[in-house]
Amino acid sequence: MKKPLIIALDFAGKDEVNRFLTHFENEKLFLKVGMELFFQEGPSIVYELKEKGHEIFLDLKLHDIPNTVKSAMKGLAGLGCDMVNVHAAGGKAMMEAALEGLEAGRGSGKRPFCIAVTQLTSTSEQQMNSEQLIPVTLNESVLHYASLAKEAGLDGVVCSSLEAREISARLGESFLTVTPGIRLLTDDAGDQKRVATPKFARAEGASAIVVGRSITKSENPFEKYIQCKQSWEGVLNEA
Repeated sequence: MKKPLIIALDFAGKDEVNRFLTHFENEKLFLKVGMELFFQEGPSIVYELKEKGHEIFLDLKLHDIPNTVKSAMKGLAGLGCDMVNVHAAGGKAMMEAALEGLEAGRGSGKRPFCIAVTQLTSTSEQQMNSEQLIPVTLNESVLHYASLAKEAGLDGVVCSSLEAREISARLGESFLTVTPGIRLLTDDAGDQKRVATPKFARAEGASAIVVGRSITKSENPFEKYIQCKQSWEGVLNEA
């Protein structure tokens, strides 16, 4: 996978999505469809975006018993997504079942990349310790989940840019590190705790960055997209 900039379509419905995409004319994008949008519009939103030539990361963070996740992934495999995910907290057997479902449901098509969420970028170490009762550092938790995902055969993980370098060092550069929580220095962090700039993510060796409100809430989304993309690709020397 080339190192994409993925735009998070954090919108309530397809009308908002379509208005947003008018800023991009014929630009082919890598778009993240999350729970908010998918639960409102269903599979049709994925089909429509794929018909327009965009790549899709379906971000549903599946987390259930292995059989349920396997069945769900078997259905999702037919949507034509380029990337899907589960939550690593579901365990190794669940992650293995997710892959089995994707293989069973893909038919003659290519299996989408399957990655696992480690710890959300909105989670602090203190929250993890007190609310999840995980008595280690946040970095240790992320690395443990990443190792578990690798053992299960997954293609990579969702993590913050702060952990990308060590994950790649331990698990190999081909193991994907998809990093949300991306902001430019001039942007508000919002509800994110572990944020980073595109430049920092690139320096840490992240495989992909996910940018949401910095682009979607901008007065000029295309201009902000190009700014983020150039910084991510090292064309623009900006923090």
